[in-house]
Amino acid sequence: MNPYLSVVIPIYNEEANIPQLWERLAKVLDGNFTGERNWELIFTDDGSKDRSLMMLLELAKSEPRIKVVEFNRNYGQHSAIFAALAEVEGRVVVTLDADLQNPPEEIPKLVAKIEEGYDVVGGWRQGREENDSVFRRLPSKVVNAITRRTTGVKLHDYGCMLRAYSREVVDAMLLCKERSSFIPALANSFAKRITEVPVAHAERAAGDSKYGLWKLINLQFDLLTSFSLLPLQMLSVLGVLVSALGMGFGVYLLIYRMLHPDRTVEGVFTLFAILFMFIGAQFLAFGLLGEYIGRIYVEVRDRPRYMVKKVHQHSLKSQATSPK
Repeated sequence: MNPYLSVVIPIYNEEANIPQLWERLAKVLDGNFTGERNWELIFTDDGSKDRSLMMLLELAKSEPRIKVVEFNRNYGQHSAIFAALAEVEGRVVVTLDADLQNPPEEIPKLVAKIEEGYDVVGGWRQGREENDSVFRRLPSKVVNAITRRTTGVKLHDYGCMLRAYSREVVDAMLLCKERSSFIPALANSFAKRITEVPVAHAERAAGDSKYGLWKLINLQFDLLTSFSLLPLQMLSVLGVLVSALGMGFGVYLLIYRMLHPDRTVEGVFTLFAILFMFIGAQFLAFGLLGEYIGRIYVEVRDRPRYMVKKVHQHSLKSQATSPK
């Protein structure tokens, strides 16, 4: 019998969190999903360099409802989630981080919303002011604001990985082969009914966050260039404005020189400032165009998004290597 609920968790160097994560997950899943509403758990080891993979394989030996997808190297969180989504069999799919900042105890709350008929249910983290620094919250607010504008879906928290999806949405996402995909935004593009529920937020149980400022910047570029033509449209508007400004300033200088022919030196530094502004706008345009062209180049090469080394289940029973 196929499971009702599939829980997907990417793992990268989380050996300190895995024991507590499994203990809490087992309690929640066994306590809320039994009988026909049974469950499965899919971990993706994203090229961990510590004992994470070994610990996951030990869990898979003792629990047949656990699958472990093993990557041959590190490909990133979203690729790890996609690899696990390709293995799910449940009607409802929940994604969760391994750092325990979003408690597993919140999973039934999201599943209940899916059962009300929603296609996507996002978690809205509460109490971040007490547990996250301003340097984490501020970039997150920027990402959320731009994501809302880009996708047109007014959710508060796109950065929360505790999310639930219907099987239809998961199947639709798996048909998308682009390498750069921001999963919460991608899921929204296939969903009819979308909502979010408040969820608890705690300090990281152990280890360090895998999302620094640079990764957040890269994630924002992925979002803008994968889901919207807005940057290119903004460049067109900027080009018109800069051209109009240049023509207006040229007319102003012509009239000024006609009225004051003896003043030929004044305004030189103003001209330099405006020239540098135009040059800066051009470089901004080149950078954004280069970002789009670079992503087109990556896509046309059509390389696999990730490489699965093995899928472990039932006492290390594994499947053949398969590129995705």
